[in-house]
Amino acid sequence: MPQITSKIVPQLWFIESAKEAAEFYVGVFPNARIDRVTSLPADSPSGPAGSVEVVDFTLAGQPFVAFAAGRFDPFNHAISFTVRCEDQAEVDHYWNALLEGGTAEQCGWLKDRFGVSWQIVPVALGDYVADPDRAKARRVAEAMLKMGKIDLERLHEAARA
Repeated sequence: MPQITSKIVPQLWFIESAKEAAEFYVGVFPNARIDRVTSLPADSPSGPAGSVEVVDFTLAGQPFVAFAAGRFDPFNHAISFTVRCEDQAEVDHYWNALLEGGTAEQCGWLKDRFGVSWQIVPVALGDYVADPDRAKARRVAEAMLKMGKIDLERLHEAARA
């Protein structure tokens, strides 16, 4: 069983279905796996011993922990995961996979079927927005603000305009 060695590990608190969510994410990302599924062996505020499911999993080499521990705080936009994509095919893959059963939002954001917020963005977007040519950066940013799923060709067109 791999042990988590990262200093900082994102942790997601699900009402239920932590294992189902982890299995879904493992099917979307490369270098991904379920590392361990355990139950909390003590009573907790969430329920009796054995009722809290803890899932250690890895996505694209990044370790995560998920709990299925009942109601606490719902997921919101204050925390999201950014998926940096090299090309439109990668944007399309992650957008379509994570959006299944979820909700599309603006500017490359989506909320998956478990309520987790994701930003699916091409690396080029960050480069364009940081471009020293501030007029180009503005055109690209304005184009991006009109999109749901990011269209890399439309960003390139805005940069060239």
